[in-house]
Amino acid sequence: MYPYSDKTKQLINLIGSGDAAYVPKAITCAIKTLDQIANDPSLPEATRESAAFAAANLVLSDYNDND
Repeated sequence: MYPYSDKTKQLINLIGSGDAAYVPKAITCAIKTLDQIANDPSLPEATRESAAFAAANLVLSDYNDND
């Protein structure tokens, strides 16, 4: 497993156990969240660039949240 942050691991456990909500269209959720980060001028430019890069790659991937 990828070495996720403690905060991410905690949410993985909560979602997996049913104690937190599961988002069925998770990739769309991730793209929207990354885009919000990319558009936040209060964050460092490097963080915004990384978020924009990740969002763009997800958009151009072959994901399909329409099912």
